[in-house]
Amino acid sequence: MARKSKSNLSELYLEENKDQIYENALAEIQSFELPLGTTLRSVYDDQPNAHQKFMEKLDACIRNHDREIEKMCNFHHQGFVDAITELLKVRADAEKLKVQVTDTNRRLQDAGKEVIAQTEEIIRCRVQQRNITTVVEKLQLCLPVLEMYSKLKEQMSVKRYYSALKTMEQLENLYLPRVSQYRFCQIMIENLPKLREEIKEISMSDLKDFLESIRKHSDRIGETAMKQAQQQKTFSTALQKQHNVNYGRNTPLGRNRILESKNEITLKRTFEDEDEHEEEVLTAQDLVDFSPVYRCLHIYSVLGDGEIFENYYRKQRRKQARLVLQPQSSMHETVEGYRRYFSQIVGFFVVEDHILHVTQGLVTRTYTDELWNMALSKIIAVLRTHSSYCSDPDLVLELKNLIVVFADTLQGYGFPVNRLFDLLFEIRDQYNETLLKKWSGLFRDIFEADNYSPIPVANEEEYRIVISKFPFQDPELDKQSFPKKLPMSQSVPQIYMQVKEFIYASLKFSESLHRSSTEIDDMLRKSTNLLLTRTLSSCLQNLIKKPHIGLTELVQIIINTTHLEQACKYLEDFISNITNISQLTVHTARLYGLSTFKDARHAAEGEIYTKLNQKIDEFIQIADYDWTMSESDGRASGYLMDLINFLRSTFQVFTHLPGKVAQTACMSACQHLSMSLMQMLLDSELKQISMGAIQQFNLDVIQCELFASSEPVPGFQGDTLQLAFIDLRQLLDLFMVWDWSTYLADYGQATSKYLRVNPSTALTLLEKVHRGMKDSSKKNNIFAQFRKNDRDKQKLIETVVKQLRSLVNGMSQHT
Repeated sequence: MARKSKSNLSELYLEENKDQIYENALAEIQSFELPLGTTLRSVYDDQPNAHQKFMEKLDACIRNHDREIEKMCNFHHQGFVDAITELLKVRADAEKLKVQVTDTNRRLQDAGKEVIAQTEEIIRCRVQQRNITTVVEKLQLCLPVLEMYSKLKEQMSVKRYYSALKTMEQLENLYLPRVSQYRFCQIMIENLPKLREEIKEISMSDLKDFLESIRKHSDRIGETAMKQAQQQKTFSTALQKQHNVNYGRNTPLGRNRILESKNEITLKRTFEDEDEHEEEVLTAQDLVDFSPVYRCLHIYSVLGDGEIFENYYRKQRRKQARLVLQPQSSMHETVEGYRRYFSQIVGFFVVEDHILHVTQGLVTRTYTDELWNMALSKIIAVLRTHSSYCSDPDLVLELKNLIVVFADTLQGYGFPVNRLFDLLFEIRDQYNETLLKKWSGLFRDIFEADNYSPIPVANEEEYRIVISKFPFQDPELDKQSFPKKLPMSQSVPQIYMQVKEFIYASLKFSESLHRSSTEIDDMLRKSTNLLLTRTLSSCLQNLIKKPHIGLTELVQIIINTTHLEQACKYLEDFISNITNISQLTVHTARLYGLSTFKDARHAAEGEIYTKLNQKIDEFIQIADYDWTMSESDGRASGYLMDLINFLRSTFQVFTHLPGKVAQTACMSACQHLSMSLMQMLLDSELKQISMGAIQQFNLDVIQCELFASSEPVPGFQGDTLQLAFIDLRQLLDLFMVWDWSTYLADYGQATSKYLRVNPSTALTLLEKVHRGMKDSSKKNNIFAQFRKNDRDKQKLIETVVKQLRSLVNGMSQHT
């Protein structure tokens, strides 16, 4: 029951709620507020019979309103009737009034037609006047825009692009906004970006033309910059030298005069050149029109693309730098190749330096330093490679001068060039090598052309000409009357002059290297030492070894080297005078010419000994002994007398040699002759020797001893030279006297008469004599073997042979 009653209450509440909803919906409908969709949706919900119930409510509401209308009409009906009655009364008066008003209106219309026409004319004029005023005002706004646009077109036509951009900026910001409603303004606005792009393209095209132009003409720009730097340096150097000459700086008088005259000429030419170019002096930058760069930079900066332009410019210039730094393959063949290479590089960096200083931010010092360091590494590598191909010292010197001018020029623009001067020291070594090769050829030519004879001088003038080339001093020779002969040959003054020329040539490279006089002095001495110890020494050694150089030539070479050795001190003085560095300075190097000429002299002496021995061998080879002769001819062999005459005449030539050299040569020749004669006796192919041959050989040895005792070369003490033949003499005396008992008895004693006779030598020769005696006996007498003396002699020989063999065997065992 409770649940049922609760259900009924709910239904009753819903019914009351729905009635309230219907009342609200009707109120909203009556208020004529639209739209009514929301109201109607609230009525037509999902409740069953909602439409029917709403219509019932609506019909009830309509009926209520009808009743109210009816009440209102009944309440106002009498007033309505009264009003109709009043209107019927005034209708007749209204008709009269209407006729009067119509007539009055007609008359007014007729009277106002002219006024209306005039008024309309006035109105039309006023409209025209207002329109004209408006047009004038609008035209006054448009004319500046059109004038600016016309100005823009004119600036474009005359290529004033930066001004054109400024004009565009004024148009956009100031003029066009005032008249933006007009169609022509819209066309202008649309054209302005196109014009900007056109300006960018044109300016970029001009920049590309500029880059191409400076790439083609960079050599001319660089050549002008290098020429101006060289002129400035020449002028400064000339002034400095003139100052030094005026104050006389430790330079010989003659050299001062030469320098003074040269400096006066240089200064005169310099001032003349200054006068000629005073009116118009064009710098390297004046040769270039940089306006495309400035214009393009300004244009891109105005357009907000400055960074893009900077990156493009730097990228293109880096590419051009790589092209400029790439040398031609044949650059090392001529100096013009190097000059063009340096000029292009200088031109490139002159342009970059100008851009650095006249623009803000287009290139920076960091960028130029980085570019220069890259270029410098490439330049050094290229110069190292190509300079190594240069074999002409003049070309290397020209290259050095170009490098110095190149370095000085770029240093004037603020680029560091220390590495270039370091490279010059490497090239200096190569220059010295090329000089050494060149002077090696000069020395060879001098030696080939020399006659290796003392220099004849017929008069005082010829004598002074020679001593002006070579510092020769000999008081004894000065006392002699003309004509006379100087001891050295013609090659000596020529060699001395060439060494001085070499020093001058080496000095040329040391100039302008920004080095102190001490360093230059050290470089000159080192290069001169190389010339003496390597080049000249090698030429002398090769000359001495040549087959056609005979004994006379070798003697003259020894004399020449002696005088050249004495002249080394004058070369040191010569270098000191050039560099103004005293030889007493601690760090001053000394010339090694003394050792060079001593070595050459020793080699020549050795070659003299060798050639003398070879000549002796030639005479020995033509010896024709009859080893079976029964008796000697009673006189020395003809070949030996010829040999002695040759030696005598040869040693006469040695009179100009130092005493020890001549004595050594004479002793060496006598010893070699003695050894050759001994070897002739002991030759294994010689099987037998007769006593007559021994006697003939003894006569030849006597002649040799007589030659030795005649003192062919002065200076030997006593019989020193004769000792060269002592071995032969004792051996031959042993066979001539046949004193074998004394020999065997005294063998090994210091007082032995035959101390120099070796048992092995005596045994060999005795066996050959024994065989010769046997053969001679057989030929002379068939019954010789029955003679008692011969049998006793042969028995004696056999006994001596046995004893000698025992001595020889004992010596070998002891050994």
